Amino acid sequence: MSDNAAQTPLTELRVVDFTHFIAGPFCTMILADFGAEVIKVESPDGDGFRQYPPHRDGEGAPYLWTNRNKDSVTLDLKSKVGRDLALRLMDKADVVVENFSTGVMQRLGLGYETVKARNPGVIYCSISAYGRSGPHADRIGFDPIAQAEADSSR
Repeated sequence: MSDNAAQTPLTELRVVDFTHFIAGPFCTMILADFGAEVIKVESPDGDGFRQYPPHRDGEGAPYLWTNRNKDSVTLDLKSKVGRDLALRLMDKADVVVENFSTGVMQRLGLGYETVKARNPGVIYCSISAYGRSGPHADRIGFDPIAQAEADSSR
């Protein structure tokens, strides 16, 4: 960085982003907006949020909005090569953010314990609708679902 370049609060932070749809990408978007280097990891099929309208140049505007200021890489996390590359990215990360269903990162060999053993200083953020333990940990959830389930009479 040149001496004249403006530094933002998170300029020295590297984030590896395994998120999709709203909650995760919005979280990492804020980090990127404050200067963090955010590397978004997408499957070969891409983030499903790319399809959400309205579209601009073939991309969903909500996807473009929540993934601004990020770099990206395509990795097949179901392959050994893809998982190995993901681990190498996480080895050099300050922060890892994921919002897969409960247990997915562990099954891929990319869970907190594995990453922490390789990179002891990492901050590992796991976003879920209902938490990672408890009676609803395996449920997928989005904001409209939580609103529909909320009892406003209490």
